[in-house]
Amino acid sequence: MAERTLEVKGMSCGHCKMAVSGALNDLDGVSEVNVDLASGKVDVTYDEAKVDFAQMKDAVEDQGYDVVK
Repeated sequence: MAERTLEVKGMSCGHCKMAVSGALNDLDGVSEVNVDLASGKVDVTYDEAKVDFAQMKDAVEDQGYDVVK
């Protein structure tokens, strides 16, 4: 398993947190998501053989948020 921290802009409430974590958890290969609204950081634990950064970025951006890195 790999870990990556995404910097996400535009999250401000519980709904934002649920939308981002739900979108990432729906991806095959993602096993854990921790969203910190205060810092805008999202820690993701995932299987590199099943999912990559581009897929995670697309999933978050499809919810209306910007992934900085």
